[in-house]
Amino acid sequence: PRVGAVQVGKAIGNAVPNVRQPRQMVQIDLDSYFQRQRQPVGGIAELRGNGQFVRRCALQRCGAWNEETITDDLDLTIRLHLDQWDIGFLNYPPVEEEGVTSAIALWHQRNRWAEGGYQRYLDYWRLIVSNRLGLRKTLDLFTYLIIQYFLPTAAVPDCLMAIARNRLPIFSPITGLTVTVSVIGMFVGLRRTNQNRRLGVSNLLVPLLQTLRGNLYLLHWMVVMAATTARMSVRPKRLKWVKTVHRGGSEEWRMKNEE
Repeated sequence: PRVGAVQVGKAIGNAVPNVRQPRQMVQIDLDSYFQRQRQPVGGIAELRGNGQFVRRCALQRCGAWNEETITDDLDLTIRLHLDQWDIGFLNYPPVEEEGVTSAIALWHQRNRWAEGGYQRYLDYWRLIVSNRLGLRKTLDLFTYLIIQYFLPTAAVPDCLMAIARNRLPIFSPITGLTVTVSVIGMFVGLRRTNQNRRLGVSNLLVPLLQTLRGNLYLLHWMVVMAATTARMSVRPKRLKWVKTVHRGGSEEWRMKNEE
């Protein structure tokens, strides 16, 4: 296979730790786990911005960077695969990035991810449904669309209707399966991150607790997807990009890492 780009693993490396940092790290571990599972079976490995390395000839064949999107990494992912390039994924060595530190910054960042993720399907759906990617990659992309975009969007109105009519949510079987996969993936991802630690009760309870907290943290994605879907349904493409503020490392933090 032709490898057009490589994405390496990521780690949160804020100079000043905050309460959201561990949750974001757990989310990264979950994403890394899914990336590693999708690639060997012929699925789609995706670019994630920081830590991506793109082959020059592949970038030129795909028409360079797209200025008409707010998530050029997700957009380029689709275009590379449509041009029959593969994307490799390496969990080590990870590249550090700053995580968001406030609820407002988290909201803007997740809205950007949601809108950009949606937009790539809207921009390239004709090529996707024509099986330009091949059967395995098309099925992989369709499955990921359901899990990451469709189910979170449908979960909010489904739960509201279930409460109003005093019945179980219609999508509860699929949602339950998705949550189960998320819990397993997050737990395994955390275990692989800390695979050098000895296997013991305490070393199992800690990642289990982190998994539960991480899945509760991911509930905000349902609200983000519902809001983004509603906005994109009635408004034209607007490319509203809100910059994530980066503070950089403090002198103490830099000296600590140089030792």
